[in-house]
Amino acid sequence: MRPRRVLVTGASRYLGGRLATWLAADPAIEVVIGVDTVAPKTDLGRTEFVRADIRNPLIGKVISQAEIDTVVHMNVIATPVTAGGRAAMKEINVIGTMQLLAACQKAPSVRKLVVKSTAGVYGSSGRDPALFTEQTEPRSVPQSGYAKDITEVEGYVRGFGRRRPDVVVSTLRFTNFVGPRVDTPLTRYFSLPTVPTVLGFDPRLQFLHEDDALAALHRAVMQDLPGITNIGGDGVLLLSQAIRRAGRVQLPVPVPLVHLAAQLARRSGLVDFSPEQLTFVEYGRAVDTTRMRDVFGFTPRYTTRAAFDDFVRARGLRHVSPEQLEAVEHAALALAVRADDFVRGGAHA
Repeated sequence: MRPRRVLVTGASRYLGGRLATWLAADPAIEVVIGVDTVAPKTDLGRTEFVRADIRNPLIGKVISQAEIDTVVHMNVIATPVTAGGRAAMKEINVIGTMQLLAACQKAPSVRKLVVKSTAGVYGSSGRDPALFTEQTEPRSVPQSGYAKDITEVEGYVRGFGRRRPDVVVSTLRFTNFVGPRVDTPLTRYFSLPTVPTVLGFDPRLQFLHEDDALAALHRAVMQDLPGITNIGGDGVLLLSQAIRRAGRVQLPVPVPLVHLAAQLARRSGLVDFSPEQLTFVEYGRAVDTTRMRDVFGFTPRYTTRAAFDDFVRARGLRHVSPEQLEAVEHAALALAVRADDFVRGGAHA
């Protein structure tokens, strides 16, 4: 089914805005409506922006009045800081999705639903397979944060698909985004002068260029491609390789001090790393993309390595200066002092 009237949630964020703009540039699409709680900072072309909260049942009126036939759900937030706290983040992700699906279920005009999901649903653990296929059950079910939210979101999406079998439901499980402009906890992590890692671990990482992510979403909107599909670039990079390619300095942190280091990073505003993201930089993750090529019919332009290198070039990352190294040494010393205080406090408890 060729879409005529499309609604994109999360249109004020980077990827949602770019997708809405791309769809609006297609003359075959009559209407594109972008929905978010805040106004977009960039021009969305002929996209009609509606300030609305998908947690509110009023989203149903937007869908029904505009006779939307295709809904693209991009409004799933990965970091608590962006949402205004973990409680707000969960409410937006889970309650918002429930309200959006309820509105879609009631709207007879809706014929297609595209959901931006994540490979984070597979979790990360030392017992993981080399590659996760779409049928692989996670060895360690996410217990908190974004990964837990998206697991619940996918459950509600599957329920919607059973209630509305006439709707084409396409769920895309993306690997981690990198690129010139996309901003995520992982891109900020690799932009640090010194990159803390877990001592004794060198996980495999798989990336997807932001342009390939948009191309995959666009394909899901324009074609009828039901089901769950892993979307990721070819190949993997070891964490140590990625750090070297970014010209950063690696700072191995002993396992008992990893969460303390993460707390210090969050408090300093350097990077907002959640517990599941800490597990990711310990064990990593890679997915099988056979279905992406053979069934979904999509091949990314960038491999994992090429996508990461484009991110490095665009951000102007270079080898750290002596001044930065000195700052790193001071930070490491401060961490050591805090860790010593932490250990001593535990010993006296």
